[in-house]
Amino acid sequence: MKTLLKRISVAYLPFADAASDDLPLGQLLRLSLFQISVGMAAVMLLGTLNRVMIVELQVPAFLVAAMVALPVLIAPFRALLGFKSDTYKSAIGWKRIPYLWFGTLWQFGGLAIMPAALLVLGGDVTQVRYDIPYAGELLAGIAFLMTGLGMHMTQTAGLALAADRATDETRPRVVALLYVMFLIGMGGSALVIGYLLREFTAIELIQVIQGTAVVTVVLNVIALWKQETVRPMTKAQREAEETPSFRDAWADYVGGGVAGRLLVVVFMGTMAFNMQDVLLEPYGGEILGLSVSATTLLTASWAVGALVAFGLAARWLAGGINPFRMGGRGILAGLAAFSAVIFAHPWASTPLFFAGAMLIGFGGGLFSVATLTAAMTMPAGKAGRGLALGAWGAAQATAAGLATLIGGGLRDVVNAAATQGHLGVALNDPATGYSVVYHVEILLLFVTLVALGPLVRTATTNREGGAGKFGLADLPT
Repeated sequence: MKTLLKRISVAYLPFADAASDDLPLGQLLRLSLFQISVGMAAVMLLGTLNRVMIVELQVPAFLVAAMVALPVLIAPFRALLGFKSDTYKSAIGWKRIPYLWFGTLWQFGGLAIMPAALLVLGGDVTQVRYDIPYAGELLAGIAFLMTGLGMHMTQTAGLALAADRATDETRPRVVALLYVMFLIGMGGSALVIGYLLREFTAIELIQVIQGTAVVTVVLNVIALWKQETVRPMTKAQREAEETPSFRDAWADYVGGGVAGRLLVVVFMGTMAFNMQDVLLEPYGGEILGLSVSATTLLTASWAVGALVAFGLAARWLAGGINPFRMGGRGILAGLAAFSAVIFAHPWASTPLFFAGAMLIGFGGGLFSVATLTAAMTMPAGKAGRGLALGAWGAAQATAAGLATLIGGGLRDVVNAAATQGHLGVALNDPATGYSVVYHVEILLLFVTLVALGPLVRTATTNREGGAGKFGLADLPT
């Protein structure tokens, strides 16, 4: 009976085959809860609070953009956080859990003080004897920084812990499962938070944000419980082990050329897929004349494409596909996606536009899973998995933030020039700015494909020269 139940679970439960003897399915699903908390915080920072600050609190859009950009500024430190979790020495022998715990505390603290900070930023203050200039800006900035630091620390340590506990065979499917949980966290929390804030009041804002802070602690404590083995170490043992410097570990990580090129691929590909993040819905409304309810379905289309990508990624990786080749498939899907979005305007085709949005989710999902798989399977030398995953997260988060900023700015500049007649009669159209951004994204996808080529060839050569499934551990470092 036990064997029958195991066969049924593997056949019908998504990602059930990601489990192993060292990481059973129950513990894996429990560990993945940290991705839900990070996805929940991401929705809060990039979606809900973005709108609340601009619309309800009447905060200037530039100031809101600066606040939202603060967590991105911390992203480059993910590599250092990952390295510290690789080399951390504690009396009980834990490496990852302390960073998961303190990341949780930072995330909780930022969310806990955020509603009061936002209300002060919006001018809802009690008159006091001394008026403190820029108190709202300072408090809100601290809240966003704390939350962003907590998100980065939690996700980096959590991914590294999952990579440590997974086997070489199950690690790719663990990657796909963790990405699906992140998507579930974003989608589910967006629905719940949106419902709770349907009638905005200051009390509702405080309750929802601080409730999110409490849920963050609950989910992350459940996630980290008994995930690392206690290995007591004496003070002499901790001092006897030599810890490599971050500079040496980084040099070891990029020394072979593969890791450095992977970071370039991650950065360029993420820029290509994310430059349209703030433009797709305005493009549908302003250029294609879609209603608000219709444009909100774009997110659903993107999510469907991403979920299909994650399912296919798990299947392909289980079959031993070269992850770089799978990333190339995602880039090719992205080329088709942005072409569909561009042609949706001259052809006045709404179905083509929605197909393009779905393909953006599909291509971006494949690309992200492929590059994360490559980072998680990097060999652990001086540069451990924490550093590799931190570098991947830093490249992705930094590129996403820059892409959003550049995409919005480029659209505004080009549209201003086009509508004023500086680009000629043929381009005097509000769609010109959007089209330029989409064409730049296509160009970046081709650049990413060029950077990815040598990695595919190197991996293919190593695979042909040996037996077994492909893995980055087979590559020279």
